[in-house]
Amino acid sequence: MRTPIYRILASIIPAQAALMLGFAWFCTRPPNIPLTAPADHVVISKSRHTLALYARGVLLRTYPVALGRNPGAKRFAGDHRTPEGSYIVDMKNQQSRFYLALHLSYPEASDRLGAGERPAGGDIEIHGQLPALAFLGSLQHKVDWTDGCIALTDAEMDEVFRVVRVGTPVDILP
Repeated sequence: MRTPIYRILASIIPAQAALMLGFAWFCTRPPNIPLTAPADHVVISKSRHTLALYARGVLLRTYPVALGRNPGAKRFAGDHRTPEGSYIVDMKNQQSRFYLALHLSYPEASDRLGAGERPAGGDIEIHGQLPALAFLGSLQHKVDWTDGCIALTDAEMDEVFRVVRVGTPVDILP
């Protein structure tokens, strides 16, 4: 007895669809470039809660981040908001109280003007976790908890710290 064609097709089509989806994912995923060469651009998307590293326009890695605990753009010192704008990494700090840290050039002149009579603040960093809370690992991404900084896990910060150099541009997008 011959097998009806619809049964043959019913078994072949799902396998072909899965193969095509897998191939589409493989072709569109970011390249798995080892993080050995320096990143030349950092882009932080506050709406997506991500930090992306680029080298020559090619996406190297994307990390989830925690941000300042209040939404919106930073306006003045103590508002617990993460700034928005273009900055540079102006210092690497291996002795940070938050594991490792990359200090950003905030505030720029436009940030000072936007603060009005109040101080604009400072010490905005991309950093790891407090040693006492390092056990939280990636759970720290679930809540915005910083005073305006961008927080990664310690393992993620190890990678970022290794490939981002002083002078690297950082764009913080809404």
